[in-house]
Amino acid sequence: MIGILNRLIEQIEAQLRAEINLADLVRTEGSTEYHVRRMFSSLSGMPVSEYIRRRRMTQAAADLLAGQDLLSIAIRYGYGSAEAFGLAFRAVHGASVADVREHGGPLRSQPIIKFSLHVEGNRPMDARIVDREEFQLIGYATQVPLIHNGANPHIQAHIASIPVAEHARLKELSSAQPAGLLQVSAQVDPDYREGSELTYLHGVAVPGGIQVPQDLDMIQAPAGQWAVFSASGPYPSALQDLYAATATAWFPSNPWRLRVGPSIVAVLDRAPDFSTATCELWLPVEAGN
Repeated sequence: MIGILNRLIEQIEAQLRAEINLADLVRTEGSTEYHVRRMFSSLSGMPVSEYIRRRRMTQAAADLLAGQDLLSIAIRYGYGSAEAFGLAFRAVHGASVADVREHGGPLRSQPIIKFSLHVEGNRPMDARIVDREEFQLIGYATQVPLIHNGANPHIQAHIASIPVAEHARLKELSSAQPAGLLQVSAQVDPDYREGSELTYLHGVAVPGGIQVPQDLDMIQAPAGQWAVFSASGPYPSALQDLYAATATAWFPSNPWRLRVGPSIVAVLDRAPDFSTATCELWLPVEAGN
């Protein structure tokens, strides 16, 4: 995976002044656009689209300082007008085109990213691969913003709004693995941008094809393989650290890649105040190269 990302960086650099089709770039690598975008964002801290924009504006600043025509520069980097280019330029550099031309800056350059894998080897990361037929995730769903660190107050408010009796009812409906009440995230932005909207479902797993109660929402979990990880400790920080570790340690070191589908958290045990918990994280995967 690290090699694929570094080759992607090289291809992006070669095509900064042309239209970049990420799907075409990753197709020859035997991976998928979905997996590469998720791994790029997780490892670099920014979506690949934002990296491309920053690199283009870094190069555009040099063209401006060389005295080149503004409209020509705008068109060269994919903007239809000098005004649209100027807005993108200010968003990256924090200064207008006129300021840079007159004063030479300030400029906020984006260095070329180089991905590397730091192997420590003193903390094995356990996982198991599970083959599952199609199943359904049913419960109460809502739209929430993605928050990388700390508790998500939107999810907390959603869970608190569900009547206590419904939690018991959902537990009774649970009839497939992973068992018990589940935290399900679906339709997550492939770039994993903080603040982007996702579907969150508080519910349970049931076999595929069974009739779902009309008052409950449903998310389909397609047949395939799942990587299952576990974490114990302060909640939700230990779980969020586990999410990060799958991208920084497990996926780069193993022949698996993410496939499109929901991610599932099963809480196996927890303190009465939910300050600590033991959780399982289920991620949909497929064999890579």
